[in-house]
Amino acid sequence: MSMFCYQCQEASKGIGCTISGVCGKTPEVANMQDLLLFVVRGVAVYNQELRKEGKASAEADKFVFDGLFTTITNANFDNAAIIAKIKSGLELRNRLAQQVTIANAPDECTWNGSEAEFEAKSKTVGVLRNENEDIRSLKELVHYGIKGMAAYVEHAYNLDSKDPEIYSFMQHALAEITRNDISVEDLIALTLETGRVGVAAMAQLDAANTGHFGNPELSEVNIGVRNNPGILISGHDLKDLEELLQQTEGTGIDVYTHSEMLPAHYYPHLKKYKHLAGNYGNAWWKQKEEFESFNGPILFTTNCIVPPTSKATYKDRIYTTGASGLDGAIHIAERKDGQPKDFSVIIEHAKRCQPPVEIESGTIVGGFAHAQVLALADKVVDAVKSGAISKFFVMAGCDGRMKSRSYYTEFAEKLPKDTVILTAGCAKYRYNKLPLGDINGIPRVLDAGQCNDSYSLAVIALKLKEVKEVFGLDDINDLPIVYNIAWYEQKAVIVLLALLYLGVKKIHLGPTLPAFLSPNVAKVLVENFGIGGISTADADIAKFLS
Repeated sequence: MSMFCYQCQEASKGIGCTISGVCGKTPEVANMQDLLLFVVRGVAVYNQELRKEGKASAEADKFVFDGLFTTITNANFDNAAIIAKIKSGLELRNRLAQQVTIANAPDECTWNGSEAEFEAKSKTVGVLRNENEDIRSLKELVHYGIKGMAAYVEHAYNLDSKDPEIYSFMQHALAEITRNDISVEDLIALTLETGRVGVAAMAQLDAANTGHFGNPELSEVNIGVRNNPGILISGHDLKDLEELLQQTEGTGIDVYTHSEMLPAHYYPHLKKYKHLAGNYGNAWWKQKEEFESFNGPILFTTNCIVPPTSKATYKDRIYTTGASGLDGAIHIAERKDGQPKDFSVIIEHAKRCQPPVEIESGTIVGGFAHAQVLALADKVVDAVKSGAISKFFVMAGCDGRMKSRSYYTEFAEKLPKDTVILTAGCAKYRYNKLPLGDINGIPRVLDAGQCNDSYSLAVIALKLKEVKEVFGLDDINDLPIVYNIAWYEQKAVIVLLALLYLGVKKIHLGPTLPAFLSPNVAKVLVENFGIGGISTADADIAKFLS
C-alpha cells in the first residue's frame, strides 16, 4: 500500500484510500502529511510540559494549529511546502526540548531524521501505527475533531482572538494520543471533552467574526456577474477577504465569493464594499467546470481545493494563502509585523483578465445566524404556536461529489411546506437555490453561514428550548427538531462532537457513516447517542415526521 487515509467521507470503498487520495492528493503528499502530524504531536508534547511551568511557546501554539489545518482534506497539495513545515517543526521541537526534560518521551519527541529519511519514516507513523482497531478508531476520532477545531482556531487567531485554554486542550489531546497505554475508556472520555472544547472554539470564532464584522443579517446575494474583471475568493478565512477588498477598492476589480465564502455577504462590515459583487458558482466540488468560465484569478484561503487537470485553462490563475497549498500555484505570504497580506500580484493578474462569464442569475437569501433568528423570534414563535411551522430540520454540514448526495436535494424538495430547514456549511448548495418559498415571511431555508456557524444552530435550538409559552422544555431532544446532517471532512467531525456534548441525540449522518469508526466504536455512538445513517428521502421523511 502506497498510503492510507480514511479521514473524509469519500474514503475509497468506504474503507480508506491506499493508492492515491480520492481528494487528489498523491501518496507522497499523504505520507508527508502523516509525518507533519507526527512532528506536530511532538511539538505539542513538549509545549504541554512547558505550559505546566508557565513557559508555553506562542510559536508552538501557532505551529500546532497551522500544521493540523494544513492536513485537513483538500487543504494543501504542495509537497515542498509540507516538507518545509516538517523541517521547521523539527527545529522548533528541538528548541523546546532544550528547555524541559520528559521521562520516557515518545518517538514523536526524539526522532531526528534528515530529509532523506522522511519518506521511510512517514510510512511508520500514519493511522495504521495503532494495531488495535478500536484504539485506532477513537484516536483518529479525537485527531479529526482536533483538526476541525484547529481550522476554527486559526480563523479566530487571524482576527486577533486567542484562547490559551483551547490551545492547551488541543495539545493535551495530541499528547494523549501519542500514548501506547491509553485505554478505550480514557479515549471515550477524551472524545467527549473534545466536543466540549469544540463548542468553546466555535463560540470563540463566532465572537471574533461578529466582533470584527458585525452580526450577520438577512441579505440577498447576487449570483450573476458584472462587466468588470474579477477575483474569485474561496475557502473560509474572512480576514483574507477583508484585506483583499481593501486592496482592490477603486481598482476597477470586482471580488466574488465562492462556496463557503458565500456567508461573507451577510456581514455588515463586508457588505459595505460595493465591489463585493456577488457569489459565483456552487459547492466546492464543481470548481473544475465553474473556474473555467470565471476568467479571472482564484484565491484559495483554506480548503476546499480540487487539483486541476493538466488540461485545465485556469491552473495558472490559482493562488493560495494560509494553510492551503497547491503545487505550481503562487502562495501569498503570511502577515508580518501586524501588516496585511500583500495581494498586489493577484490584483495585477486580474487586470489582465476578461470579466467572468455568467453561469446563472438571480439572488439567494441568507444571514440567519443566531442574532438574526433571535431578532425574528416573535415571528418564529407565533408560527410555531399557530401550527404554521410544524418541525425544523437541521441540514448542516458538507457537500461532496457522490451521486448519492442528490438525496439531500430530494429530501428538501419533498419536505412538507410547514417545515423549515436550518443550514450551515456547503451542504446548503444542494437546496439553497430551490423555490421552497416561505412561511409567513420566514424563508423555509435559513442559512446561518459557514460550517463553523453550526454553532449558531445549536444556540438557536437552546434558545427555543427556553421559550416557555411554546416549549419550556428541559431536554433539547424534546424540541421538534430533526438533525439530518451531511458530512465530508474534519470540520464536520468537530461539529458532530460539539452537538453530542450539547446533548443532541439521534443525529443522522450521511451519505455514509465514517470509515474511521470501528464496529465497536460505531456501536457505542449508536447505543449512547442514537447516531444513525440515512436511507431514502421518502422513507426518512416518513420516519422523522411520525
